[in-house]
Amino acid sequence: MIKQFLTNQHTPKILIVGDLMIDHYVWGICERISPEAPVAVVEVSKESRRLGGACNVMHNLLALNAYVIPCGVIGADKVGQEIKSKLEEFNMSLEGIFMQHDRLSTQKTRIIASHQQVVRVDWEHKDDIDAQIEHMIECFCAKTIADVDIVILSDYGKGVLTAYLTQKIIALSRQANKPILIDPKGNDYTKYRHATILTPNKKEIYEATGIKIIDDSTLKKALITLQEVYHITYPLITLSEDGIGILQADSLYKIPTTAKEVYDVTGAGDTVIASLAFALSFEAHIIKAAQFANAAAAVVVSKIGSATASLEEIRDCFFDTTIQKIITQEYLPFLAQTLRYKQKKIIWTNGCFDILHLGHVRYLQESKKLGDVLIVGVNSDDSIKQLKGDKRPINTLEERMGVLSALESIDYIVPFDELTPYNLIKVLSPHVIVKGGDYAHDEIIGREFAQEVHIIPLVAGKSTTNLIETLKKL
Repeated sequence: MIKQFLTNQHTPKILIVGDLMIDHYVWGICERISPEAPVAVVEVSKESRRLGGACNVMHNLLALNAYVIPCGVIGADKVGQEIKSKLEEFNMSLEGIFMQHDRLSTQKTRIIASHQQVVRVDWEHKDDIDAQIEHMIECFCAKTIADVDIVILSDYGKGVLTAYLTQKIIALSRQANKPILIDPKGNDYTKYRHATILTPNKKEIYEATGIKIIDDSTLKKALITLQEVYHITYPLITLSEDGIGILQADSLYKIPTTAKEVYDVTGAGDTVIASLAFALSFEAHIIKAAQFANAAAAVVVSKIGSATASLEEIRDCFFDTTIQKIITQEYLPFLAQTLRYKQKKIIWTNGCFDILHLGHVRYLQESKKLGDVLIVGVNSDDSIKQLKGDKRPINTLEERMGVLSALESIDYIVPFDELTPYNLIKVLSPHVIVKGGDYAHDEIIGREFAQEVHIIPLVAGKSTTNLIETLKKL
């Protein structure tokens, strides 16, 4: 699944229903205060107009090469016609775009001076859409949902996603067994009951539940509320610079942010829900989908204005930080592809690393010197028992990988169940394979897939077996 959405071997079809709008940006510089009032004077250098709101979710999905079906409401005005024209420019169908003649199309104008947003001006109507338009959207969704992979409701509180319509689309999605993701608005989450995922931030969840997130305990309480009160399948809360919090099988998971520099958070929520939907359309596990979404958000917040992230940008960000050093075997071919694309020299070594000692540390330090990226394969508990007997390992796989993760010399760690890492080495095709001095060249597994093989002398007297024997004598 991970391979498919990182290499885009399938084009997901996604229905998006929500508030359509135009984001208008006015760019300039500010060097003085107005003599008329204590406000900044912005000297305009350029303007830009782009799709915003639910349209920005669509734009994010198009950047991932998804097939998008838009659905929403515009007014009989110039901005509404502009929204239609821009949707057509992206070759999107207008069948789900409905016009309400007495309604104002939404436009948000942001004035930005020296990379800082100075003020925002909104033109909009926020009343619920007419019952006739509501019925037309319901009928459109009823005939469309069966043909899509996933449904997104992008609620900006502009009146399109009424309580009735939201619940109706959720019911239609569940009936068709299609995941439905919702970016919520307001403090009444009853309208979102039984959705697959909501994506509120800390401020929004506080307004809806009264739970202020200050630590892991309150975060878990808020997530449990989403699950038990609103019957959300995968409770999730975005945590700004702290990443994403998820409740999975009664356990709290925090996916840390990967952003290095933050210039503008405009539209980051749209990127999160778009990339979550994209990953889930490939049946990715929710934790992996959240990691993918976090990497996408890291890309867009490093840009000015409502931005998007390409698969290539997400892949680079994903593997630059990798969320953590520990990866699974299914990631290995894509990691190798990315590292080779970046012209990095890959080093491979493997072992049990049962009780980490000075010999291990020196060995790994010397291994890292042979290239750019050191990937370490670690035997599972079962494979160690087969190799060394029922009394080993002393430390579990999780504990061993946790200790190895703290070493600066190691870039990635991948566990394996087989007695040898032959298949992993074959997939990775490293530039260098490294083994300890107790191995002869001809004994090294997978050497035919590497350009070089290096044997590093062991530190005399330092081994896990010696440590165990010493402890037995105490």
